Amino acid sequence: MTAPEAGRPSARAYDRYEVWAPSAGSVSIRIDGVEHPMSAAEGGWFHLPDVPAVPGARYAFRLDDAELWLPDPRSLSQPDGVHADSEVVDPRALRGDDSWPSRELRGRVLYELHIGTFTPGPDGTGGTFDSAIERLDELVELGVDAIELLPIATFPGERGWGYDGVGLYAVHGSYGGPAGLARFVAAAHARGLAVVLDVVHNHLGPSGNYLGQFGPYFTQEHETPWGSAVNLDQPGSREVRDFLLGSVRQWLVDVGIDGLRLDAVHELRDDSSQHLLAELADAVAAWSAQTGRPLTLIAESDRNQPATVTPTAAGGLGMDMQWADDVHHGVHAWITGERAGYYGDFGSAEVLAAVLQGCSCTPAPTPPSVAACGVRPSIPLRRSTTRTPS
Repeated sequence: MTAPEAGRPSARAYDRYEVWAPSAGSVSIRIDGVEHPMSAAEGGWFHLPDVPAVPGARYAFRLDDAELWLPDPRSLSQPDGVHADSEVVDPRALRGDDSWPSRELRGRVLYELHIGTFTPGPDGTGGTFDSAIERLDELVELGVDAIELLPIATFPGERGWGYDGVGLYAVHGSYGGPAGLARFVAAAHARGLAVVLDVVHNHLGPSGNYLGQFGPYFTQEHETPWGSAVNLDQPGSREVRDFLLGSVRQWLVDVGIDGLRLDAVHELRDDSSQHLLAELADAVAAWSAQTGRPLTLIAESDRNQPATVTPTAAGGLGMDMQWADDVHHGVHAWITGERAGYYGDFGSAEVLAAVLQGCSCTPAPTPPSVAACGVRPSIPLRRSTTRTPS
Protein backbone atom coordinates (compact mmCIF):
# COMPACT_ATOMS: atom_id res chain seq x y z
CA MET A 1 0.00 0.00 0.00
CA THR A 2 1.12 3.53 -0.72
CA ALA A 3 -0.18 6.71 0.89
CA PRO A 4 -0.82 9.05 -2.04
CA GLU A 5 0.47 12.55 -1.55
CA ALA A 6 -2.03 15.38 -1.69
CA GLY A 7 -3.33 16.06 -5.17
CA ARG A 8 -6.15 18.13 -6.57
CA PRO A 9 -6.50 18.52 -10.33
CA SER A 10 -6.36 22.08 -11.57
CA ALA A 11 -8.40 23.38 -14.48
CA ARG A 12 -7.92 21.15 -17.51
CA ALA A 13 -6.41 22.63 -20.66
CA TYR A 14 -8.97 21.45 -23.21
CA ASP A 15 -6.91 22.96 -26.04
CA ARG A 16 -3.96 20.65 -25.40
CA TYR A 17 -3.29 17.03 -26.37
CA GLU A 18 -1.82 15.03 -23.49
CA VAL A 19 -2.12 11.55 -22.04
CA TRP A 20 -0.80 9.64 -19.03
CA ALA A 21 0.76 6.41 -20.33
CA PRO A 22 3.51 5.23 -17.93
CA SER A 23 3.33 1.73 -19.39
CA ALA A 24 4.49 3.01 -22.79
CA GLY A 25 7.98 3.90 -23.94
CA SER A 26 6.64 6.05 -26.76
CA VAL A 27 3.24 7.41 -27.80
CA SER A 28 1.96 8.62 -31.16
CA ILE A 29 -1.24 10.57 -31.77
CA ARG A 30 -3.37 10.58 -34.91
CA ILE A 31 -5.33 13.80 -35.45
CA ASP A 32 -7.85 13.85 -38.30
CA GLY A 33 -5.80 11.17 -40.01
CA VAL A 34 -2.36 12.76 -39.53
CA GLU A 35 0.11 11.01 -37.21
CA HIS A 36 2.42 12.91 -34.82
CA PRO A 37 5.00 11.66 -32.29
CA MET A 38 4.34 12.91 -28.76
CA SER A 39 6.97 14.26 -26.38
CA ALA A 40 7.64 12.43 -23.11
CA ALA A 41 7.35 14.41 -19.88
CA GLU A 42 7.74 13.63 -16.18
CA GLY A 43 5.58 11.08 -14.44
CA GLY A 44 4.66 9.05 -17.49
CA TRP A 45 2.89 11.91 -19.31
CA PHE A 46 3.12 12.58 -23.06
CA HIS A 47 2.32 15.90 -24.73
CA LEU A 48 1.97 17.40 -28.20
CA PRO A 49 3.04 21.01 -27.56
CA ASP A 50 2.86 22.50 -31.06
CA VAL A 51 -0.59 21.36 -32.23
CA PRO A 52 -3.62 22.88 -30.48
CA ALA A 53 -6.65 20.71 -29.79
CA VAL A 54 -9.51 22.25 -31.76
CA PRO A 55 -13.13 21.30 -30.94
CA GLY A 56 -14.44 18.80 -33.45
CA ALA A 57 -11.05 17.25 -34.25
CA ARG A 58 -10.87 13.44 -34.09
CA TYR A 59 -7.84 11.81 -32.49
CA ALA A 60 -6.49 8.55 -31.08
CA PHE A 61 -3.31 7.28 -29.41
CA ARG A 62 -0.91 4.47 -30.31
CA LEU A 63 1.37 3.04 -27.65
CA ASP A 64 4.85 1.76 -28.57
CA ASP A 65 4.05 1.42 -32.28
CA ALA A 66 1.31 -1.10 -31.56
CA GLU A 67 -1.18 -1.83 -34.30
CA LEU A 68 -4.20 -0.72 -32.28
CA TRP A 69 -5.16 2.96 -32.02
CA LEU A 70 -6.84 3.76 -28.69
CA PRO A 71 -9.37 6.41 -27.61
CA ASP A 72 -8.36 8.99 -25.02
CA PRO A 73 -8.96 7.82 -21.42
CA ARG A 74 -10.18 11.38 -20.74
CA SER A 75 -12.25 11.66 -23.92
CA LEU A 76 -15.39 13.79 -23.62
CA SER A 77 -16.97 12.43 -26.78
CA GLN A 78 -16.92 9.15 -28.74
CA PRO A 79 -19.22 9.88 -31.71
CA ASP A 80 -18.47 6.58 -33.44
CA GLY A 81 -18.44 4.37 -30.36
CA VAL A 82 -16.12 3.31 -27.58
CA HIS A 83 -13.57 1.67 -29.89
CA ALA A 84 -13.21 4.58 -32.30
CA ASP A 85 -11.38 7.91 -32.27
CA SER A 86 -12.15 10.53 -29.63
CA GLU A 87 -13.50 13.99 -30.39
CA VAL A 88 -12.11 17.23 -28.94
CA VAL A 89 -14.72 19.05 -26.85
CA ASP A 90 -14.50 22.08 -24.57
CA PRO A 91 -17.52 21.79 -22.23
CA ARG A 92 -17.10 25.36 -21.02
CA ALA A 93 -17.86 26.63 -24.52
CA LEU A 94 -21.14 24.69 -24.51
CA ARG A 95 -22.55 26.19 -21.32
CA GLY A 96 -23.52 29.62 -22.58
CA ASP A 97 -24.79 32.16 -20.05
CA ASP A 98 -25.79 29.96 -17.13
CA SER A 99 -26.50 32.19 -14.13
CA TRP A 100 -28.02 29.34 -12.09
CA PRO A 101 -26.74 29.64 -8.49
CA SER A 102 -27.36 25.95 -7.70
CA ARG A 103 -29.06 24.89 -4.46
CA GLU A 104 -28.59 22.85 -1.32
CA LEU A 105 -30.03 19.40 -2.04
CA ARG A 106 -30.49 17.94 1.43
CA GLY A 107 -34.19 17.63 2.16
CA ARG A 108 -35.12 18.10 -1.49
CA VAL A 109 -37.15 15.82 -3.77
CA LEU A 110 -34.98 13.99 -6.31
CA TYR A 111 -36.34 12.34 -9.44
CA GLU A 112 -34.28 9.47 -10.86
CA LEU A 113 -34.29 9.70 -14.65
CA HIS A 114 -32.86 7.45 -17.36
CA ILE A 115 -32.36 9.50 -20.50
CA GLY A 116 -32.71 6.49 -22.80
CA THR A 117 -36.13 5.47 -21.46
CA PHE A 118 -37.67 8.71 -20.18
CA THR A 119 -39.37 9.54 -23.46
CA PRO A 120 -40.91 7.13 -25.99
CA GLY A 121 -39.27 6.98 -29.36
CA PRO A 122 -39.97 4.04 -31.69
CA ASP A 123 -39.29 6.44 -34.58
CA GLY A 124 -35.84 7.19 -33.16
CA THR A 125 -36.66 10.65 -31.86
CA GLY A 126 -37.00 9.73 -28.18
CA GLY A 127 -34.50 8.71 -25.57
CA THR A 128 -32.32 11.82 -25.87
CA PHE A 129 -31.49 14.88 -23.81
CA ASP A 130 -33.53 17.03 -26.19
CA SER A 131 -36.63 14.85 -25.98
CA ALA A 132 -36.30 14.81 -22.19
CA ILE A 133 -36.27 18.62 -22.14
CA GLU A 134 -39.80 18.55 -23.55
CA ARG A 135 -41.07 16.89 -20.34
CA LEU A 136 -39.22 18.93 -17.74
CA ASP A 137 -42.27 21.10 -17.03
CA GLU A 138 -44.11 17.95 -15.92
CA LEU A 139 -41.44 17.32 -13.30
CA VAL A 140 -41.77 20.89 -12.04
CA GLU A 141 -45.55 20.40 -11.69
CA LEU A 142 -44.91 17.13 -9.88
CA GLY A 143 -42.93 18.96 -7.21
CA VAL A 144 -39.47 17.70 -8.13
CA ASP A 145 -36.52 19.81 -6.95
CA ALA A 146 -33.66 17.98 -8.65
CA ILE A 147 -33.18 15.46 -11.44
CA GLU A 148 -30.79 12.59 -10.89
CA LEU A 149 -29.54 11.34 -14.24
CA LEU A 150 -28.65 7.67 -14.35
CA PRO A 151 -25.13 7.10 -15.74
CA ILE A 152 -24.45 8.69 -19.12
CA ALA A 153 -20.83 7.53 -19.53
CA THR A 154 -20.16 5.95 -22.92
CA PHE A 155 -20.76 2.22 -23.30
CA PRO A 156 -20.90 -0.18 -26.27
CA GLY A 157 -24.08 -0.01 -28.33
CA GLU A 158 -26.95 2.45 -28.41
CA ARG A 159 -28.97 1.69 -25.25
CA GLY A 160 -28.10 0.35 -21.84
CA TRP A 161 -28.64 0.69 -18.12
CA GLY A 162 -25.43 2.71 -17.87
CA TYR A 163 -23.59 0.97 -15.06
CA ASP A 164 -20.96 -0.62 -17.28
CA GLY A 165 -19.65 2.56 -18.87
CA VAL A 166 -16.06 2.80 -20.08
CA GLY A 167 -15.63 6.52 -20.75
CA LEU A 168 -15.78 8.24 -17.37
CA TYR A 169 -15.37 11.72 -18.88
CA ALA A 170 -17.59 11.19 -21.92
CA VAL A 171 -21.31 11.58 -22.61
CA HIS A 172 -23.01 8.75 -24.47
CA GLY A 173 -23.45 9.71 -28.10
CA SER A 174 -26.94 8.32 -28.76
CA TYR A 175 -28.31 10.46 -25.92
CA GLY A 176 -27.00 13.62 -27.56
CA GLY A 177 -23.37 13.79 -26.49
CA PRO A 178 -21.81 16.71 -24.58
CA ALA A 179 -23.81 19.35 -26.47
CA GLY A 180 -27.08 17.59 -25.67
CA LEU A 181 -26.15 17.37 -22.00
CA ALA A 182 -25.31 21.08 -21.95
CA ARG A 183 -28.74 21.93 -23.40
CA PHE A 184 -30.44 19.66 -20.87
CA VAL A 185 -28.63 21.16 -17.88
CA ALA A 186 -29.40 24.70 -19.08
CA ALA A 187 -33.07 23.84 -19.61
CA ALA A 188 -33.36 22.25 -16.16
CA HIS A 189 -31.70 25.20 -14.46
CA ALA A 190 -33.98 27.62 -16.32
CA ARG A 191 -36.92 25.83 -14.66
CA GLY A 192 -35.38 25.87 -11.20
CA LEU A 193 -34.38 22.19 -11.32
CA ALA A 194 -30.98 21.10 -10.06
CA VAL A 195 -29.17 18.29 -11.90
CA VAL A 196 -27.39 15.39 -10.19
CA LEU A 197 -25.36 12.87 -12.17
CA ASP A 198 -24.94 9.21 -11.21
CA VAL A 199 -21.29 8.25 -11.72
CA VAL A 200 -19.58 4.86 -11.45
CA HIS A 201 -15.99 4.96 -10.17
CA ASN A 202 -15.73 1.45 -8.75
CA HIS A 203 -15.34 -0.41 -12.06
CA LEU A 204 -15.54 -0.12 -15.83
CA GLY A 205 -17.41 -2.30 -18.27
CA PRO A 206 -15.51 -5.02 -20.16
CA SER A 207 -15.90 -3.86 -23.75
CA GLY A 208 -14.04 -0.68 -24.69
CA ASN A 209 -12.12 -0.52 -21.42
CA TYR A 210 -8.57 0.29 -22.55
CA LEU A 211 -7.32 1.97 -19.36
CA GLY A 212 -5.11 -0.95 -18.36
CA GLN A 213 -3.08 -0.57 -21.56
CA PHE A 214 -2.11 2.99 -20.60
CA GLY A 215 -1.10 2.43 -16.98
CA PRO A 216 -1.85 0.87 -13.57
CA TYR A 217 -5.49 1.90 -13.38
CA PHE A 218 -6.40 -1.41 -11.74
CA THR A 219 -4.82 -3.58 -9.05
CA GLN A 220 -5.08 -7.24 -8.09
CA GLU A 221 -4.37 -6.35 -4.48
CA HIS A 222 -8.10 -5.80 -4.05
CA GLU A 223 -11.02 -7.68 -5.57
CA THR A 224 -14.53 -6.42 -6.32
CA PRO A 225 -17.58 -8.22 -7.75
CA TRP A 226 -16.30 -7.11 -11.18
CA GLY A 227 -12.71 -8.34 -10.74
CA SER A 228 -9.57 -6.34 -10.02
CA ALA A 229 -10.26 -3.10 -8.17
CA VAL A 230 -9.60 0.42 -9.40
CA ASN A 231 -6.11 1.28 -8.13
CA LEU A 232 -6.52 3.76 -5.29
CA ASP A 233 -3.66 2.80 -2.97
CA GLN A 234 -0.97 0.92 -4.92
CA PRO A 235 1.96 2.27 -6.98
CA GLY A 236 0.70 4.70 -9.60
CA SER A 237 -2.48 5.41 -7.66
CA ARG A 238 -1.85 9.14 -7.35
CA GLU A 239 -2.52 9.62 -11.05
CA VAL A 240 -5.49 7.24 -10.94
CA ARG A 241 -7.01 9.21 -8.07
CA ASP A 242 -6.42 12.44 -9.99
CA PHE A 243 -8.07 10.83 -13.00
CA LEU A 244 -11.24 10.33 -10.94
CA LEU A 245 -10.98 13.73 -9.26
CA GLY A 246 -10.55 15.33 -12.67
CA SER A 247 -13.75 13.78 -13.98
CA VAL A 248 -15.62 15.05 -10.93
CA ARG A 249 -14.27 18.54 -11.49
CA GLN A 250 -15.30 18.40 -15.13
CA TRP A 251 -18.93 17.54 -14.29
CA LEU A 252 -19.34 19.98 -11.42
CA VAL A 253 -17.23 22.96 -12.48
CA ASP A 254 -16.92 22.89 -16.27
CA VAL A 255 -20.27 21.31 -17.19
CA GLY A 256 -22.17 22.99 -14.34
CA ILE A 257 -23.89 19.96 -12.81
CA ASP A 258 -25.01 20.49 -9.20
CA GLY A 259 -24.11 17.19 -7.58
CA LEU A 260 -23.01 13.61 -8.05
CA ARG A 261 -24.41 10.32 -6.83
CA LEU A 262 -21.43 7.99 -6.33
CA ASP A 263 -22.28 4.39 -7.13
CA ALA A 264 -21.49 1.64 -4.57
CA VAL A 265 -18.73 3.44 -2.69
CA HIS A 266 -18.15 0.35 -0.54
CA GLU A 267 -16.45 -1.13 -3.63
CA LEU A 268 -13.88 1.67 -3.74
CA ARG A 269 -11.16 -0.39 -2.07
CA ASP A 270 -8.73 2.08 -0.54
CA ASP A 271 -6.34 1.53 2.37
CA SER A 272 -4.63 4.90 1.97
CA SER A 273 -4.19 7.22 4.93
CA GLN A 274 -6.85 9.42 3.32
CA HIS A 275 -9.69 7.58 1.62
CA LEU A 276 -10.53 8.72 -1.89
CA LEU A 277 -13.99 9.85 -0.73
CA ALA A 278 -12.50 12.15 1.91
CA GLU A 279 -10.08 13.60 -0.63
CA LEU A 280 -12.98 14.05 -3.03
CA ALA A 281 -15.09 15.77 -0.37
CA ASP A 282 -12.33 18.27 0.41
CA ALA A 283 -11.73 18.95 -3.29
CA VAL A 284 -15.42 19.52 -3.99
CA ALA A 285 -15.68 21.87 -1.00
CA ALA A 286 -12.81 23.89 -2.47
CA TRP A 287 -14.44 23.97 -5.92
CA SER A 288 -17.73 25.01 -4.33
CA ALA A 289 -16.00 27.95 -2.66
CA GLN A 290 -14.28 28.90 -5.93
CA THR A 291 -17.48 28.83 -7.98
CA GLY A 292 -19.79 30.24 -5.32
CA ARG A 293 -22.21 27.34 -5.88
CA PRO A 294 -23.25 24.61 -3.43
CA LEU A 295 -22.04 21.27 -4.83
CA THR A 296 -23.39 18.02 -3.44
CA LEU A 297 -21.96 14.51 -3.08
CA ILE A 298 -24.33 11.58 -2.44
CA ALA A 299 -22.74 8.23 -1.61
CA GLU A 300 -24.52 4.96 -2.29
CA SER A 301 -23.40 2.51 0.37
CA ASP A 302 -24.60 -0.78 1.82
CA ARG A 303 -22.89 -0.04 5.14
CA ASN A 304 -24.97 2.84 6.50
CA GLN A 305 -22.02 4.05 8.52
CA PRO A 306 -22.28 7.51 10.12
CA ALA A 307 -18.65 8.10 9.12
CA THR A 308 -19.81 8.38 5.51
CA VAL A 309 -21.64 11.65 6.24
CA THR A 310 -19.32 12.85 9.00
CA PRO A 311 -17.21 15.89 7.98
CA THR A 312 -13.61 15.16 7.05
CA ALA A 313 -12.44 17.54 9.77
CA ALA A 314 -14.03 15.15 12.27
CA GLY A 315 -12.43 12.08 10.71
CA GLY A 316 -15.28 11.14 8.39
CA LEU A 317 -15.60 10.76 4.63
CA GLY A 318 -17.40 14.08 4.20
CA MET A 319 -20.31 13.02 1.99
CA ASP A 320 -23.35 15.31 2.07
CA MET A 321 -25.92 12.52 1.88
CA GLN A 322 -26.01 8.76 1.95
CA TRP A 323 -28.07 6.62 -0.40
CA ALA A 324 -29.09 3.95 2.09
CA ASP A 325 -29.16 0.58 0.34
CA ASP A 326 -30.42 -1.20 3.46
CA VAL A 327 -33.58 0.93 3.45
CA HIS A 328 -34.32 -0.04 -0.15
CA HIS A 329 -33.48 -3.71 0.40
CA GLY A 330 -35.53 -3.88 3.61
CA VAL A 331 -38.63 -2.36 2.05
CA HIS A 332 -38.33 -4.30 -1.21
CA ALA A 333 -37.82 -7.69 0.43
CA TRP A 334 -40.63 -7.12 2.94
CA ILE A 335 -43.14 -6.08 0.25
CA THR A 336 -42.23 -8.51 -2.53
CA GLY A 337 -40.95 -11.51 -0.62
CA GLU A 338 -37.84 -11.68 -2.82
CA ARG A 339 -34.83 -13.24 -1.06
CA ALA A 340 -32.36 -13.82 -3.89
CA GLY A 341 -28.84 -12.36 -3.79
CA TYR A 342 -28.34 -9.46 -1.43
CA TYR A 343 -32.01 -9.57 -0.42
CA GLY A 344 -31.32 -12.81 1.48
CA ASP A 345 -30.58 -11.00 4.75
CA PHE A 346 -33.77 -8.94 4.55
CA GLY A 347 -37.50 -9.51 4.55
CA SER A 348 -38.63 -9.64 8.17
CA ALA A 349 -40.55 -6.88 9.92
CA GLU A 350 -37.79 -6.69 12.55
CA VAL A 351 -35.10 -5.94 9.97
CA LEU A 352 -37.37 -3.45 8.20
CA ALA A 353 -37.90 -1.62 11.48
CA ALA A 354 -34.16 -1.60 12.13
CA VAL A 355 -33.23 0.01 8.81
CA LEU A 356 -36.08 2.53 8.96
CA GLN A 357 -34.94 3.62 12.43
CA GLY A 358 -31.55 4.62 11.17
CA CYS A 359 -29.83 1.22 11.18
CA SER A 360 -29.88 0.93 14.97
CA CYS A 361 -28.66 -2.44 16.14
CA THR A 362 -31.40 -4.95 16.99
CA PRO A 363 -31.47 -8.62 17.98
CA ALA A 364 -31.10 -11.26 15.29
CA PRO A 365 -32.14 -11.74 12.58
CA THR A 366 -30.25 -8.67 11.43
CA PRO A 367 -28.25 -8.33 8.22
CA PRO A 368 -24.49 -8.11 8.82
CA SER A 369 -24.42 -4.64 7.25
CA VAL A 370 -27.00 -3.49 9.79
CA ALA A 371 -25.46 -5.22 12.80
CA ALA A 372 -22.01 -3.87 12.03
CA CYS A 373 -23.01 -0.33 11.22
CA GLY A 374 -23.02 0.92 14.79
CA VAL A 375 -25.43 3.78 14.11
CA ARG A 376 -27.05 5.09 17.25
CA PRO A 377 -30.56 6.60 17.07
CA SER A 378 -29.04 9.89 18.19
CA ILE A 379 -26.96 10.07 14.97
CA PRO A 380 -29.57 10.25 12.17
CA LEU A 381 -28.52 9.51 8.62
CA ARG A 382 -29.12 12.23 6.06
CA ARG A 383 -31.01 10.62 3.23
CA SER A 384 -32.15 11.96 -0.12
CA THR A 385 -35.82 11.74 -0.97
CA THR A 386 -36.95 10.22 -4.23
CA ARG A 387 -40.30 10.45 -5.90
CA THR A 388 -41.64 8.81 -9.02
CA PRO A 389 -44.71 9.86 -11.02
CA SER A 390 -47.97 8.02 -10.64
